[in-house]
Amino acid sequence: MPELGKKGLPDQESRMSRTLLEQLREITIVVADTGDIQSVEKFAPRDATTNPSLITAAAQMPEYQEIVDETLLQAKKDAGSGATEPQIVSLAFDRLAVSFGKMILKIVPGRVSTEVDARLSYDTEATIAKGRYLISEYENAGISRERILIKIASTWQGIRAAEILEKEGIHCNLTLLFGLHQAIACADARVTLISPFVGRIMDWYKKTTGRDFMPSEDPGVLSVTQIYNYYKKFGYKTQIMGASFRNIGEITELAGCDLLTISPSLLAQLQETTGTLVRKLDPTKAATIEIEKLTLDKDSFDRMHAADPMASDKLAEGILGFSKALESLESLLASRLQKLDSSTAILK
Repeated sequence: MPELGKKGLPDQESRMSRTLLEQLREITIVVADTGDIQSVEKFAPRDATTNPSLITAAAQMPEYQEIVDETLLQAKKDAGSGATEPQIVSLAFDRLAVSFGKMILKIVPGRVSTEVDARLSYDTEATIAKGRYLISEYENAGISRERILIKIASTWQGIRAAEILEKEGIHCNLTLLFGLHQAIACADARVTLISPFVGRIMDWYKKTTGRDFMPSEDPGVLSVTQIYNYYKKFGYKTQIMGASFRNIGEITELAGCDLLTISPSLLAQLQETTGTLVRKLDPTKAATIEIEKLTLDKDSFDRMHAADPMASDKLAEGILGFSKALESLESLLASRLQKLDSSTAILK
């Protein structure tokens, strides 16, 4: 236990000797942004989140080859003798995402986020169907839907899909979120959680302006702060999980956010750094701020999105990037399937 000063709080000297990660965990839920099980075990977060890029990276690690092979062989069996290679690979991709999710849930006490195919981002019905399917895969494995967040891109169509899934008790994490208009639409749809992308926002402004930003003036930090204050001011239940960090300064500037999902490398830096962590986001402070409440429909959402070139660029870029990561994973799985088939033929 840290030494307590007045009012039962750790004194300054004691706080200075504690790591930033320790202090952050006292005011913010820390989530591991990785598909690597060993990293999840090392940092013991409450929740974990993955995306296609992280799953692709993990699938290429030698320690997970057995899981990949087992998933492929089971998908081939379940798909039936007449299934084509793309059909088997598509089934295996979803199964693999769930397989990693199940492994993560054996370690974390909370939830894991599993992503819907980014290529469905503008198709409400297909997104709903995929969300239901992923939940059914978890439930068939004996895992409650309360421990799963279905990740969906924050397009208007994706938000509408999440609204329907939430009414069915399927909780959603709306990702690739870059603007207040997306955040308000998500909160109005009563989604469980949003993931505003701090680092990607900063990347856009750095490239556009040609300048660097201190953490306190970082455009991504300012965006999440604006969303946080808006939500707390008007009593929205949707949680905010800052994501896509480039440095620990961005993280410490958002201390007090509901959740922060952090890569293993930045978790390590926070764990190795001591000093005093000051809470920057606070619901009581947000309640005192004068903020205009906005009402959005599709037309106003589209207008605000078009008027925000950063959000427009980064949403489109993010969907394209996740789609390419999916294609890379599908190529990886197809190649692995061919090797397994060749090995089976040789054994016969």
